[in-house]
Amino acid sequence: MLECITISNLAPMKFSSRILAEAVDTFSRLPGIGKKTALRTILHLAQNDTDLTGDIITSLQSLVDNLKICSRCHNISDAELCDICSDGSRSMSVLCVVSSVRDVMAIEETNHYRGLYHVLGGVISPIDGIGPDQLNIESLIERIQNGEAKEVIMAINPTIEGETTIYYLSKKLQSTGVVVTTLARGISFGGELEYADELTLGRSILTRTPYQLSTD
Repeated sequence: MLECITISNLAPMKFSSRILAEAVDTFSRLPGIGKKTALRTILHLAQNDTDLTGDIITSLQSLVDNLKICSRCHNISDAELCDICSDGSRSMSVLCVVSSVRDVMAIEETNHYRGLYHVLGGVISPIDGIGPDQLNIESLIERIQNGEAKEVIMAINPTIEGETTIYYLSKKLQSTGVVVTTLARGISFGGELEYADELTLGRSILTRTPYQLSTD
């Protein structure tokens, strides 16, 4: 019976049901969800809300079966091209380079940008074994060489790894003649775009500045 669950300071948890224990363990593997939150969620679904449980199952199965990656910008999509890339009202002359899909969502929330995107899928981080070959860099270079954009905004988290990535990309793009800009420093060094408030991020986009490559 679900009511027979006993918890001793939440560590370890004791369950009367192996199915319940496995569900809690699975949910607790999600970012930001610990055992306690996972247990509350699972108990709510199991005891109170079978309709919601069915909706969650359907949505997760759709993620597995139908979610795609945009063939042009590497954003998440329902089709070959994402809604942003297929939107004819977006400016094709400006390309915003970000490290993750979450950054696309954060920038879109500002309503201050109407260009296109390119999702790298991370940043260069030798300590983590992530080099340029593990990122969507070659497809970015191809887009620029094909004349898709006149300006590239480096909207990458202002960390050491982010700055390294911006420098590397700027060197690669130097011969293309494209204008490379970076976000204005409304975002503090070491911060992440997805956690910046909309006003700060929006202003950082509008007041972006040309990126200067070191002459060393």
